[in-house]
Amino acid sequence: MTTKKKDRKWIWTSSVLLAGFIAYIAVYPPVSASKAEKTIATVNGVKISSTQLYDAMVAGGGQQTLDSLINDELISQESKKAGIVVTDDDVNAELKSIQASFPSQEQFQQALTSYGMTIDDLKKNMNSQVMLKKILEPQITVTDDDIKKYYDENLETLKTPEQVQASHITVATKAEADALLAKLKSGSDFAALAKESSTDANTKDKGGELGYFSAGTQDAALEKAAFALKTGELSEPVQTASGYDIIKVTDHKAAATPTLDEKKDSIKQTLTEQKISDMSQTWLEQKKSEATIKSDLVNGV
Repeated sequence: MTTKKKDRKWIWTSSVLLAGFIAYIAVYPPVSASKAEKTIATVNGVKISSTQLYDAMVAGGGQQTLDSLINDELISQESKKAGIVVTDDDVNAELKSIQASFPSQEQFQQALTSYGMTIDDLKKNMNSQVMLKKILEPQITVTDDDIKKYYDENLETLKTPEQVQASHITVATKAEADALLAKLKSGSDFAALAKESSTDANTKDKGGELGYFSAGTQDAALEKAAFALKTGELSEPVQTASGYDIIKVTDHKAAATPTLDEKKDSIKQTLTEQKISDMSQTWLEQKKSEATIKSDLVNGV
């Protein structure tokens, strides 16, 4: 069994995001009977109305949205029968798990942005996901043999590569970098100079902090310089794709292979989530077959 944690988590998360977006449009249409139709765009003088937009979105995703709402209601009803309550802590824990499935916080935020959503929007659409996990988790069994098998088959992905912790200041020219390096060697504070001078908008407000990173995750020239430095050392100006960097290394971590005991809990959680994901569709289909469901949606509209 090869690891699919990130793929499964993202598939689940993306469906939550998409369903939430379409459901919002369905519940809060851009025009209602009590309001005049609005023109939302024109093309060479020809108007496109809010009603056209609404009808097109419902036609394109109406059945999917309805299925999502039906699933949510079935999950809610089954949760009430089981006495399940979803707390803020439950939602925050699930959100943390989703964020951890992305390589970086920036990529997680990019995914949200691509759906036009915020973290708060996502959290509002996570109740059903958390309820379903609470319903199915007691039915899941993960044995020590399962954990050992996963560990053996995924050991390479579980290993931690060599990492370095560093900060940097990026400027446009070597002359600027030379001037900054002179200030740093004279005792100026690195973080303060980064906030003042760095052109890297993603790190300057954090004092230039890049955090821990392994090879293959940063600019190649930056990585080469950083891994060559000892803890506490400053680099000479390094030409990167963004300009010229001054790099300060604050820690090194050697490559490490975790023991089975060290990874046992996290592997158990991964396998539990995989089994829940595998069970969820079958469980929903079974509940649909047992329920009385009537739908007036015709041809997706």
